[in-house]
Amino acid sequence: MSITSRLKKQIFIQAQRVVPQHKLSRVIGKVAASENPVLKNAVITAFKAQYGIDMSIAEQSNALKFKSFNEFFTRSLKDGVREIDADASSIVSPADGAISQLGKIEEGDIFQAKGQYFSAEKLIADPQLAEPFKNGQFATVYLSPKDYHRVHMPFAGTLTETLYVPGELFSVNQTTAENIPGLFARNERMVCLFDTELGRMAVVLVGAMIVAGIETVATGKVKPTGRLELNQHNLFLDKGAELGRFYLGSTAVVLFEENKMQWDAELKANSPVVMGKAMGHALS
Repeated sequence: MSITSRLKKQIFIQAQRVVPQHKLSRVIGKVAASENPVLKNAVITAFKAQYGIDMSIAEQSNALKFKSFNEFFTRSLKDGVREIDADASSIVSPADGAISQLGKIEEGDIFQAKGQYFSAEKLIADPQLAEPFKNGQFATVYLSPKDYHRVHMPFAGTLTETLYVPGELFSVNQTTAENIPGLFARNERMVCLFDTELGRMAVVLVGAMIVAGIETVATGKVKPTGRLELNQHNLFLDKGAELGRFYLGSTAVVLFEENKMQWDAELKANSPVVMGKAMGHALS
């Protein structure tokens, strides 16, 4: 890496630490929610051009028909665009995006990137709720700005708890993953916990810089309070059912218990994934 590249990376990382993360995200959130036709059309047009959004797979293919940028960003897909793998033992990708990392949780530690780790206990923010995953399996799926931004069930299960965890709002990308310790366990997030035929499963929706909100089917859109909020549920969701969505994008972390499943061998960091495609299988 050149000196210029290293310097740019250092400046980017330092800017993450000093920028008023929550204030900036609130401002962006107001713009994203605006239904002013001139403003929302300008933002949607610029965003669509910048990231090459494929509207041909969207249920509403005309981007300017959406009432707000948020509605455009969380757009639904056409029927049949994403098929849910039919194998009863399969575990599917919860979202369109790319694998950031996946593999075994080693004594509670989850690999982040390039020498960086974070603990399942800190990610879930409750030692008792995190205990089943101590030596289990994890997959971190990154959703880029161009991706479909709804998060779906990797495996059928009953939602038993949601835990809102306040935190920072660092950007989530390869640079921050390699340079900010415990990134996913530091950012604001919504932890969703399930009882399944494979034991306990967690899907953690991680916020990021300028993410204007996280929503789940059980809680609605999260209203940040600055404190932990644990809620009990009894909601069955089938494999592939919608679990939640991001208002601007981030990351979903999936956790399973030890010796319950395995990831497909060909998957590795940066492997592209699409919602509903098999990522792994239950162990018999």
